[in-house]
Amino acid sequence: MDKRPSKHEADASLGSRTELEEQLTDEQWQLVAHLFPTKPRSPKGGRPPADTRKCVEAILWVLRTGARWKDVPRCFPSPTTCWRRFKEWTEAGIWGKAWARLLRLLDQEGEIDLEETMADGTFASAKKGVTA
Repeated sequence: MDKRPSKHEADASLGSRTELEEQLTDEQWQLVAHLFPTKPRSPKGGRPPADTRKCVEAILWVLRTGARWKDVPRCFPSPTTCWRRFKEWTEAGIWGKAWARLLRLLDQEGEIDLEETMADGTFASAKKGVTA
């Protein structure tokens, strides 16, 4: 008789749900933390809002790994919460500001070599009938 996997076993096959290293150092986080608004607690009660830094870390994890949102490790807030914050912060232009600030830090530390730069267009699809 075949035994079907339990829900827990099935979830485990979807991807890593273990503790991970932080995506940003404390120094990097201090440079950009104030750009990301902290969600206030609802006056009606309910669950406290997810930690802002943990949401940022989860979003960076998804962007770095290319994983699906539903595979966000359990050490982070829920995938739905992270996706929602990603959408809000993207529409508000926060990611561009954070990226520019972190690039300035790397440049000040001499960590950027402009002789070795590239652009990755793997996620930029060509529209039908468009020529370069």
